[in-house]
This record gives sequence, C-alpha cells and structure tokens, in this order.
Amino acid sequence: MLRYSLVLALAWTAFPALAQEDKEVLCGHQADIVAAIAQARLDRVSERKLPEALAETATWPENYNVMIPVLAPHLYGLKRKDIRNTDWRGATFEQCMGADLSAAQGN
Repeated sequence: MLRYSLVLALAWTAFPALAQEDKEVLCGHQADIVAAIAQARLDRVSERKLPEALAETATWPENYNVMIPVLAPHLYGLKRKDIRNTDWRGATFEQCMGADLSAAQGN
C-alpha cells in the first residue's frame, strides 16, 4: 500500500491544475478512475487499450484522463486476485481525503 500511496502523491503533484478543485470532488474523481482501472484489469483489458476502454464509460471530466497512465501501472502490476479482494474506490477516496493537498497546490 505504501507504493500505492506514492503513486497517488505523484498524481497530485504532477497535475496541480486538478488539485485546484474542491478536495472532495477531486478525490471522488480520482477514486472513480482507480475503480475503473481495477475493473478493467479484472475484465482483462490490456493496459495498452485502457485509455480507450475507459473513455467509453468515463464518469469524470476529460481532463482527469491524464491520471490514467500514472495510476494504471500500479494496478496492472498486481495479480487479479489481489485486485478482486480490495475496495479500490473506497480505499482511494479515504486515502485522498486524508492527504494534505496543499503541497500539490503550491501552498
């Protein structure tokens, strides 16, 4: 989970424009993306085809798609059984809400 935390931290600092939004909205969209990536992994969507597959069902604003290549390698590096047994949306939202986003915002 530490590696996952580092990936999320990278996502916030790499995309400071996203961090300007309300924290709850940002965390909700990020959690949706992680859950969609996890489901795509379970559905055996190849990592190469992931952006196109997620674009078809995206519930988040288009500018959040820049996070997909940052977050996907972590989930694609795990075994499917490990993905299946984790609530990725809940874990991501909780971790995001507990994080200090002021560093990503330049404060």
